[in-house]
Amino acid sequence: MAEQWNFKEMRFIMQLRKLCENVEYTIVQGELDVRAEDIIYDSRKVVPGSVFVCLVGAVTDGHKYIADAVEKGASAIVVERTEDLKDVPKAITVIQVKSSRKALAYMAAAYFDYPARKLTTIGLTGTKGKTTITYIIKDVIEQAGRKAGLIGTIATVIGDQIIPAKNTTPESYEIHKSMAEMVEAGCQYMVMEVSSQGLKLDRTAGIIFDYGVFTNLSPDHIGPAEHEDFEEYLSCKSMLFRQCDTGIINIDDKYAEQILQRHTCSVVTFSAEKEADLKAYDIKFLNEDGRLGMSFKTSGLMNCQAKIHIPGKFSVYNALTTMAVCSKLGISDESILAGLEDVQVKGRVEMIPVSKDFSVIIDYAHNEVSTRSVLETLLQYKPTRLIAVYGCGGNRSKVRRYDIGEVTGQLADLSILTSDNPRFEKVSDINNDIKEGLARSSGKYIEIEDRKEAIAYAITNAQPGDMIIMLGKGHEDYVEIEGVKYHFSEHEAIREIVSEIRTGKRQMKNAVRLI
Repeated sequence: MAEQWNFKEMRFIMQLRKLCENVEYTIVQGELDVRAEDIIYDSRKVVPGSVFVCLVGAVTDGHKYIADAVEKGASAIVVERTEDLKDVPKAITVIQVKSSRKALAYMAAAYFDYPARKLTTIGLTGTKGKTTITYIIKDVIEQAGRKAGLIGTIATVIGDQIIPAKNTTPESYEIHKSMAEMVEAGCQYMVMEVSSQGLKLDRTAGIIFDYGVFTNLSPDHIGPAEHEDFEEYLSCKSMLFRQCDTGIINIDDKYAEQILQRHTCSVVTFSAEKEADLKAYDIKFLNEDGRLGMSFKTSGLMNCQAKIHIPGKFSVYNALTTMAVCSKLGISDESILAGLEDVQVKGRVEMIPVSKDFSVIIDYAHNEVSTRSVLETLLQYKPTRLIAVYGCGGNRSKVRRYDIGEVTGQLADLSILTSDNPRFEKVSDINNDIKEGLARSSGKYIEIEDRKEAIAYAITNAQPGDMIIMLGKGHEDYVEIEGVKYHFSEHEAIREIVSEIRTGKRQMKNAVRLI
């Protein structure tokens, strides 16, 4: 049977034999010359003629649902073990593999006709900064007149299509489907966040990235459902550099050498502290009429003066990563520098233009580590006052609330406690927990449960030189209350507040100017 590709429905129809051309398997029963309408790993989505792959996960096991897949008309079953096959009719092909996750990855690549080979692929791994850097790289590529798709924590982006993300690194089938759609949409590049879980669970198996990027590493994602210890976390991160052609490495990170152990790629380095293929120096903090950022010079791959309007020294590293990648892609220095100066990433230390007299920033920080990081970053710009507007998520750890309260009490001049995603808890109960943390550091606070009104209070009471940081929501455009998600966007709320001030519906308390 010849392969058929239906781009409108994004479906291949082919033989199982073709799907398995790079898979190590044993035929348990049946034959490989059977029709494969699709590859399915969720038994609820099985359609007649599809191949059902039994994934083994932390919560469930696909082998339990073989009978369901058979009943719905699966033409073939891919298993890791054979004891669950007693009721499978002999007419249905069964193949056994060592790892069904790895098999799914290789089969998905074949099913979508190896789209990674048709794109220049850039994969980023690290603990912090992946989301921001992927968006910056994508923006710079596109401002240079080229077309790029993106797969990451916030969403998968294919042209004008934005698909909200469920995992930082999706299952392999979704990765290859998205890349095939990128190819069809005319993309030349794909930029992707590659999580340690994605590497551990073989979601990127079989992809040889053109460029693998390491940002930084610190203890995270360690627990029963993720990594058993830091050593495993580091080991999983390092896998990327055995499945890429060129590794682009932040050598200022203390784990850089360990990340590169057993690497098989050529290596390009960047640094703000030591000699490297791309080095930043003469680093300065910028505050241009309330617009915060960094300026610096570089030597090596690029010899220039650079500027980025995202505050904090980590933005220098984000810029260096982008510069190293994009210069290797053959993008001109002028295009890279212009792209860096204009870039903003939604909800990641995002500057919102409200006034030249004070700064308004939205950030996704919602734990103690990220909150401390963003507040310490802003304090380096010596604000008149640092005002934090935030709440905490309901039905989540109370310790997180205590810790966020304590760190904001230490670093912010004023906390405005409000709602986040209260879920099935009362906002007042959540904020009472935050206040216990604030008490540890004698932090000043007020409470305004309505988040828009809390933001309005901060803006209408702003003084020259203030910095107002909204924490926790970032790119999110909803609030979750008792199992229901209601639309709420801080970006929209700020625009509405500014409009209300201009039309006299709200009054500014101090002599500051709006843009």
